[in-house]
Amino acid sequence: MKSLVAENFKDCLLDKVDTRRQQVSQTVEEVQKVIYHLTTEISNQDIRFQAIPYSFAHNGNIKVLAPSQFLVTVPVRGLAGYRETREQCWRYYSLQGTRLLCPLRSPEGLEQWLEVQQFMKSLWQWHEADVNIEGDIVPAKVLQVFRKLVENAVETCHLSGKVSMVTNSTAVRVTMETSKGQVEIELAPEVEIPTAWSRKARWPRCLTRWPPPERVKCIKSFGFSLLARSDYHWQRSFLQAEQVLLGQLDEDGGCRRQCLQALRQMKEDIWCPGKRPVITAHHLQTVLFWTCEKYPHAKDWQVFSTGILRLAKKLHKCVSQHFLKHFFVPSSNLLQYANLAELDAVAHRLAIFLKDPQSSLP
Repeated sequence: MKSLVAENFKDCLLDKVDTRRQQVSQTVEEVQKVIYHLTTEISNQDIRFQAIPYSFAHNGNIKVLAPSQFLVTVPVRGLAGYRETREQCWRYYSLQGTRLLCPLRSPEGLEQWLEVQQFMKSLWQWHEADVNIEGDIVPAKVLQVFRKLVENAVETCHLSGKVSMVTNSTAVRVTMETSKGQVEIELAPEVEIPTAWSRKARWPRCLTRWPPPERVKCIKSFGFSLLARSDYHWQRSFLQAEQVLLGQLDEDGGCRRQCLQALRQMKEDIWCPGKRPVITAHHLQTVLFWTCEKYPHAKDWQVFSTGILRLAKKLHKCVSQHFLKHFFVPSSNLLQYANLAELDAVAHRLAIFLKDPQSSLP
């Protein structure tokens, strides 16, 4: 981009970024109030689930995937002293507890089994048949219990006119009416493991220069967590570690954060709009992390137009190939289950932008 046009492009985009931030902050505030009431009631009914306290600053349990799409992690209580196991044994049970002739599919990528004996301390409720089959804490069983608790909490908290359950999903999802329109919220029970770094996350990689070693040590100290989002396997999550990595992006004076914000704005306005976009904020931050690893120096992030084009090219490559590696667990493809037609449509719009970036001036 020519310098004057690039400056205009930057100014227009960042003005829109500020407007978006204000609107999303208001929606997060409304969502947070409802989540506080729901989870407080849920915790009162079942000791295994913790209430999410109201926060006047950043709430680490609420992840904005898009302006109308949220992921809320609900920590569980009563599982402590996690020990990772290398044991590889087949599972032959169904969710109803009946014996199967063929074994269940083994975990892939971010997935893993979770046995109650992996914890040095556990509440007796985690050994009960409502969540446990043959010693495994089964996410689908946990979600069945949790879904009923959410349904009851919506009624008890008199939120039926504002919050509705989404029924066509294994995960627990609700829709909520806000002042900015309807949003969808996934509530995922979360086993927090702050004392260990997953063996699956072989990070940092050899010979990488970003982030620096002292920051790597800090990030890994936050551990990881396991989310209940599917039938048999728990999903490894590094949301807290990712948030720390995001929070320290530009200590060297670069423009990485501005580039990410502008990329997100272009994605939401032009490349991938909609209420449930195939590309979310989590995909974009993963693109940024990989690009920062490839371009680790402050000098690589001094020019805004160069930075955003670099990110757009990386995003185009990923959606075109239907392949985006998880930053901490590269064996996992974050686009594995994405709608291919939607990805191809995003790739087409990105290709148009990259051919003539100036034509996309807001």
